[in-house]
Amino acid sequence: MKNIKKTALITLAVAIVLTTGVAFAAEFKTPADIVSALTGKTAADVQKERAEGKTYGTIAKESGKLDEFKTQMLEQKKAGLDQRVKDGVITQERADEIYNAVKSNSINCDGTGNGMGKGGYGKMNNSSGTCGGNYGMGRGWSK
Repeated sequence: MKNIKKTALITLAVAIVLTTGVAFAAEFKTPADIVSALTGKTAADVQKERAEGKTYGTIAKESGKLDEFKTQMLEQKKAGLDQRVKDGVITQERADEIYNAVKSNSINCDGTGNGMGKGGYGKMNNSSGTCGGNYGMGRGWSK
């Protein structure tokens, strides 16, 4: 009986360590992190420009990095959706629907946050011009 308990505890401990490792391996990047890495600007400089009214997309565009920014934001959106499917928050079908809408609308993203529609999960986040900015935490994230 003691060996069974000991084995169960060891198995549980290993599972916790492995799960924690996987969680830390999946690196989430904010729009500011992405712009900073693409432009070579410090995160503080990016945040300062954002506070002055520029969108993250505009900052990327001014450095000639808008396409790369849009691509990385889509990758972040996909990773977030994949995690929500894994967590059972949404279905794979719903995740595909959201991702395809965002991907379709990213074509029109010019970095300014304009011309993308009025809300919903298909837009790329007009308020920050991030082409994916808030990762759709509002509408569209339920099963």
